[in-house]
Formats: sequence, structure tokens, C-alpha cells
Amino acid sequence: MRPTPLNPLFAALTMLPGLGPQLEKLYQRLFDRDAPARIIDLLFHLPSGFIDRRARPKLRDVVPDTVVTVAVQVDRHRPSPPHRPRAPYQIYTSDETADLILVYFNARKDYLQKILPVGERRYVSGTVALYDGMLQMVHPDRVVAEGDFAKLPLVEPVYPLTEGLTLNQMRKAVDAAIARLPTLPEWQDPSWLSRERFPSFAEALRILHRPGEPADVRPEGAAWSRVAYDELLAGQLALALTRAHLRRPAGRATPGTGQVRKKLIEALPYSLTPSQGRAVADIVADLAKPERMLRLLQGDVGSGKTVVALLAAATVIEGGRQAALVAPTEILARQHFNTITPLAAGAAINVAILTSRERGRERSELLERLAFGDIHILVGTHAVFQEQVAFRDLGLAVVDEQHRFGVHQRLALAKKGEAVDVLVMTATPIPRTLVLTYFGDVDVSELREKPAGREPIDTRTLPLTRLAETIDAVGRALAEGRRVYWVCPLVEESENTDLAAAEERVAALKQRFGPMVDLVHGRMKGPEKDRIMERFAAGETRLLVATTVIEVGIDVPEASVMVIEHADRFGLAQLHQLRGRIGRGAEHSTCLLLYKAPLGQAAKARLKIMRESEDGFRIAEEDLRLRGEGDVLGTRQSGMPGFRLARIEVHGKLIGPARDDASLVLTRDPGLASPRGQALRHLLYLFERDEAIRLLRAG
Repeated sequence: MRPTPLNPLFAALTMLPGLGPQLEKLYQRLFDRDAPARIIDLLFHLPSGFIDRRARPKLRDVVPDTVVTVAVQVDRHRPSPPHRPRAPYQIYTSDETADLILVYFNARKDYLQKILPVGERRYVSGTVALYDGMLQMVHPDRVVAEGDFAKLPLVEPVYPLTEGLTLNQMRKAVDAAIARLPTLPEWQDPSWLSRERFPSFAEALRILHRPGEPADVRPEGAAWSRVAYDELLAGQLALALTRAHLRRPAGRATPGTGQVRKKLIEALPYSLTPSQGRAVADIVADLAKPERMLRLLQGDVGSGKTVVALLAAATVIEGGRQAALVAPTEILARQHFNTITPLAAGAAINVAILTSRERGRERSELLERLAFGDIHILVGTHAVFQEQVAFRDLGLAVVDEQHRFGVHQRLALAKKGEAVDVLVMTATPIPRTLVLTYFGDVDVSELREKPAGREPIDTRTLPLTRLAETIDAVGRALAEGRRVYWVCPLVEESENTDLAAAEERVAALKQRFGPMVDLVHGRMKGPEKDRIMERFAAGETRLLVATTVIEVGIDVPEASVMVIEHADRFGLAQLHQLRGRIGRGAEHSTCLLLYKAPLGQAAKARLKIMRESEDGFRIAEEDLRLRGEGDVLGTRQSGMPGFRLARIEVHGKLIGPARDDASLVLTRDPGLASPRGQALRHLLYLFERDEAIRLLRAG
């Protein structure tokens, strides 16, 4: 149950005066919510800037295209001509230094004459522009008489809006919401608050929405940092509770004998890299402990994570248990299966695959063998989470591309056995701050080296005007017997345009190169995609045009050229993932990034980093700097908790203290029963981390 003091904050926005269903729809769109908007959504919608009315320049000193507040005399009205109602209504004003025209469209004459009577002095505030050499202000934000000016806030927040919603409506609603802020218990440690000079939670929100000076609404200011820290602490506390819950049932030590592992290592066509060796040693040590393992294995594209996962699985198999490897897409699951099976065969390990494609009798037999213990490693997609999938004794769950699975699914997989150890893998290196943010106190292994024999990839950027040259270069590569990927961009508006672009490109390339050209895209059914990939892998086709469906998990070592069209539309991590599809064989590889000129600042920075670096860890840090955390982890799409108040690039330094505080609290008060523990329950509900409270109750 949500604590009663929080109820006013979770009330519908329509409880505020003057806010009916029509306006509520606009707020719902603004907050990007599927459900009706609430008062808390409004309070957490923080200003994006401010209007500073403290300086009141004379008209001659006004800088065009800025927001200003000026005192003017109203000289005359010039209404729209009767036969041209769409023409602007102009009001001529002045001070002793210059003139200013106030412009209104579709305005009521009587209203304007009432608020701007001729001969009177008024304070007007808004954006000033030069038009035909004259200073103009279109639809001023504020018009007040001298007596009322003293009541105006001198620093007024400006908010992100959606079409149909005005700044004045937003401010009125925020004022009404602030008035409903309840008195809440203080959940932060008093010594930390005084050290950081943080206001209380309610006071911080009041300062942000009613700033006294510009510094009050800056993300690095005390008020914003306070609420950001609250959000980070809620996240760290929820993660720590989830982790305690995952670990609370004591783990089962599974010390391996090392025999199966030794066979696998001997069967490998190459030796392990130093960081693969360290990762395997860490995992083997974790598995031998009586606590459950929760380890994140980060490695660049092609750094050999699958082999580490296989050696981890071998350790639990030596202990008589089973392992599962779950991937987000069928293509990726099949690739893991194809990598593991030949290696496992030499060590007498039985591997099976389960996706939505395995049906009927084949599926029933597979499930029987799994329950009997005859299958040692099950590779699969989300299908593995289904209830009827039962293991004889699951010891290890390996989850690939973790950020595409929620905590729920991780817990569901961990419930498939008794005290299951969890290894999470990702080919999108995650910056350290984000590892702490999303995975809490998880143990991390990083695969830093490229496998032996990998050549650097020559990356070049070219404007789209040089498309014909690019096609000629592809022709030369094909004549040399090489294989080429041509990636068409995902166009925001709809999948149709994305597909249309790819189909158009295929038609043009087929005209030139004939039947060696093929197309793969996200709308194809699994079997069809696989067939096309198999043809490409076998060399039956040699130029594969694709949408971003090839981003993860396609391994064709013979492919050594990649063209990415409209590379300026892709994020850094995505470009890096795509480029990782080449450079897997011994041949020299080339990646051509085609862009549409002129480039914006961010796109220019992204393409520059791609030219300079192949280090996924550096690229991830840069991506975070350029885009912010939500996009880096794909939380915008995946339903993972992106932050509403915290800005990682500004508040990242607060994650460490939040993690330490959460850990200390749970060590001293694991049930959150003390007065501070009870206050922290308010915090978890406030940031909608109720799931963590349910784990507390589940014991």
C-alpha cells in the first residue's frame, strides 16, 4: 500500500482547478504517458530555462531575439482592417530612447484596449525581434500595470511544452500543484544533507518551480541536485533490494573439476586472450562460493564473450547441473547455438535450441530431454521463460544483451532452478557510471582485447554526393571476391519508409551487380531471414543490403566491406555495433560512412569518434556525453527506468554516494523497519519503485 501522505501527489491532474479533460490530454502527451497524467508528473516536469526580469533595459539597449522586460508608454492602437481580420493588431509604444511595436494576431480589440490603454505606462515581457528595422514583440508573455509589477516573479521558469499548451497554463497548473505538496518524512541522512547544503525534498521542488535567482534552476544547483540524489538513491535502494532478494536464498556452491573446461580450451582453434582468462577465473571462483553469482560480462563486438559463457557453463556441467543462454532475438540465439555446438561436441556436452520456431513433437521431445537432464545447455529466446520449460537442475543462467530484458525476466529465469547463478553479457560496453546506475553493485568483467589475428578496420566518412564513387568501390571489392554489407538507415517516421529506402537501394544495386545482391529486413519472418543470411555466409550472394536488423549477432568472417548510408542518423553505439560485423576475418576491412551534408554538431562529433577509435569502451563514454543515459541504454524504448530528474552527465558523481548509502541502510536495517527505513519506503513509492517494496514483503 502506498503511504497515505503520498496520495495527493498521485491524484489525477484534473483535480487541479481549471484543468479539464482536454488539457489533461495535452499533459498526457507532454509527459509521454499511456495512463492519465498525475500531479507528481507535473511536479517532476522541471524547467528547461528561465526568464530573468531583474534587468529592465531601455529600448535602445535591447538585444534582438532575446527575452526582455521593458517599461513603455502606450502611444496608439492600430487595429486589423475590417476586411482583413488575419492582419496583425499593432500597438505602438515607446520609452524616451526608442519605439517598440506590440503585435497580436486574432486578438479582441476591447481586451487589448483594456490591458494597454493609450497614455498609460505598462511593463511588457517577451521576445523582441527586429522587423523592417523596427523593434517588435509578438504576443508578449506578460503585460502588467506598474502597481502589479511588484507581484511578478523576477525570475520565472520556462518549461518544455507540447502543441496547444501555453506557458501561462503550465505555470498556473504548477502553482496549484506546489500548493498541494504534502509534508513528508525526511529520508536522507541528516549529516549528508548539511554537508551538501541540500534543502528538503518539498523545498527543493518549490525552489525549482519558483526560483528566486537563475542559479536556482540550474541542474548543478542545490535544489536540482537534491531531487536528483533522491531519484538516484531510490534506484540504488531498489537495485540493492532486488539483489538481496536474488541472493537471499543461499546460493549453491558448484565447484567444477576443470576437466570439461580443459577439453574445451584444447579444442579451441586459438588461445584465450588475457582478459578472457581472467573473466573465466572470476566466474569459476564465483560459482564455487555459497552466494549466488550476479556478474556482468562486458566485451566489444567479437571479443569472445560466447566462449567465456561456454566455459562458465562447463563449470556447472562438471558439477552435474545445467545451463541456459538466453538472447533477445532468434538470429542472435541461433548464432550462439552455431558457435557453441561444434566446440561442445568435443567435450560430450549436449546443446539444444528453443525459440518460437520449435513446435509440436520436436518441442515436446526437447522439453522431455531437458527435464530429464539429457540437455546440458539450452540456448534460446524469450521462449525459455515460459512456464512449461522445466530443467532437471539449472545452475547457471546466461542473459545476453541484458538491457533488452527487465528485472522481472531475470528473476523469472533465476526461479527456473534452485539458487541459480546469473551471468549477464553485453556487447554494448556500458560506461562505469551507468553500470552502477542500472546494475547496482554487480561484479563486472571486461573483455578489453580483440581476439588474435583481428586487423584494424579502415573507417572513412564521405558525403552522399559521392554515392556513385562508393558504388564503384563496392564493384571493385566484389570483383576481388569480397563480401559486402550495405546498411540503409532506420527512418524515424515509420518502418515503411525504412523498408522503401532499402528496397530502392536493392533495385539500383541489382541493376548494376545482378543476382549477387540480396535484401534482409526486420519485417521478414525468422526462417526467411536465416535463409538469406545462410546464402550470404555461404557466398551464394555477396552484397547484402540490410536495415539495422543485422546490428546484433551475425557472424560472416568473409565480409570485409560495410557501407552505412545516412550514417549521420545513427547513434554512436549503433554505428559501432554495425561496424563490428566486419573485421572478423584475416582480410583487411573497410567501413564507409555516408552522410548528408551539412552535418550538425553532434553528428560531426559522432563520425569523428568513429574514424578515430575502435575501442567500444571509449565510444560508450563519448556516446553518454553526447546523448545522455536514456538513449545509450535504449531505455527510451525498452521500458527500463530512464531518469526523470537526474542528468547523468551532471549528477553522475552522486551515484557512488547513493550506492554506498543504500548498501549501509540495508546492512543495518534489511527490512526498512527503523524510522529512516519507513521514510525510505516513502521514497521508493514516490519514484515508483514499488517492486522493491514487494520484494521486502516477500521476504
